[in-house]
Amino acid sequence: MDVKVGKAQNLLWACRRAYGVAWCLRLRVVHWLYVSIIRLSVTFASLIWWPGCEMFSAKKKLSIIQRLACLGIRGSKRTTPTNVVKALICLPLLELVVHSEARSAAHRLWSLGCWSYLHPTRGHSSVLMRLQQSDPIFYMVVNVIRPAFNLEPKYRVTTLTREDWTKRTDAPPAVKGLVWFICGSKTRKGTGVGVYGRAVGRSFSFTLGRYATVFQAEIYCILTFVYEIQFQNRSEKHASICSDSQAALYALQAVRTTSPLVQ
Repeated sequence: MDVKVGKAQNLLWACRRAYGVAWCLRLRVVHWLYVSIIRLSVTFASLIWWPGCEMFSAKKKLSIIQRLACLGIRGSKRTTPTNVVKALICLPLLELVVHSEARSAAHRLWSLGCWSYLHPTRGHSSVLMRLQQSDPIFYMVVNVIRPAFNLEPKYRVTTLTREDWTKRTDAPPAVKGLVWFICGSKTRKGTGVGVYGRAVGRSFSFTLGRYATVFQAEIYCILTFVYEIQFQNRSEKHASICSDSQAALYALQAVRTTSPLVQ
C-alpha cells in the first residue's frame, strides 16, 4: 500500500507542473489526468491487494491522494475541506474504485475460465463470491473469449450502399437465394429482434431480455437462421441474411474475434 500511495503522489506532483498557474489547463483536462493516469496506477493489479483497502490506515492513505487530486482539479486552496471538494467533483471514494476494479477483473477471469477455485472464500479470492452473492446476474458469463482466428470462413460478407437498393426495383445481384431481413433494437424493457423472410413469406420477432446488447441480438439472430437453413435442408444453393448492423457485419468479416457468438 505504501508503494502504491508513494507512486501516486509522485505522479500527482509530476502532473501538478502541467496544471499549475502557468499552464492554466481546463478543469476537465486535469480531471482526465487524474482518472486516466493517476487512478489507474493505484488500481493496477487491485485483484491481488484489494483486502488491504479494508483497513482504516489504508483508507486514510488513499484519502490523501484523493484530496490532492480534488484540490488540483478544482484549483482550491489547501484549507478547503475535503468533503466539500469531493461533493463538487462527484468523485467516488478511492477504496470503492479499487474494489470495483478487483470485482471486474475477477469476473472477467472467471468468464474466460482462468479463475482458480482453490480458496474461493479466503483472501483476495473471496471477491468473486461476494460479487456473485450480491446479484445472481454475475453468474452469467460475459460475451468475451480468448482471441480466436477464422482464416477460412464458410460465408461471405458483402457491404452494400444505399444506392444499391434504391436504384433497383428488385434486390441487388449480391442478394440471391433464400433472403432474410433482420433488425435488432433495444429499449428500456429489453432487447428484441424482428425477422422477415421474403421468399417463404414469414415474419416474426423474439426478445432476448434486458441484458443483451443490439450487437449480441444481431449476431444471435444471424446464427439462429444459419442453423435453421441447415436444418431445413432446402434446395436453394445460396442464402442471404440482410442486416443493417455494420458492427455485426464487420465482426463477422474480421479474421480475429473475441466474441463467442461470432466464433
